[in-house]
Amino acid sequence: MKVSGLDIESNVEKIKQQIEADKTLSPSMRTTLDLLLLIVNLLCQRLGLNSRNSSKPPSSDPNREKSPKNNSSNTTGGQKGHKGST
Repeated sequence: MKVSGLDIESNVEKIKQQIEADKTLSPSMRTTLDLLLLIVNLLCQRLGLNSRNSSKPPSSDPNREKSPKNNSSNTTGGQKGHKGST
């Protein structure tokens, strides 16, 4: 996935390789970095969700195409010739 011209997936893979190659990192730091990379992946996957590919309602879609309201040819008021009661 690309965000602002930056390929997130390939950068995450490069970072994972660097973490594996670095033998000086403590196990707790490795676990923390893995968790952060997982969170980044999950957030990037959510960027592509909309009402067509998730359970979100269409009204919550940002930048959705809004359909114009139908203006009917009916005019307001009662039927022609009907005498009102007021």
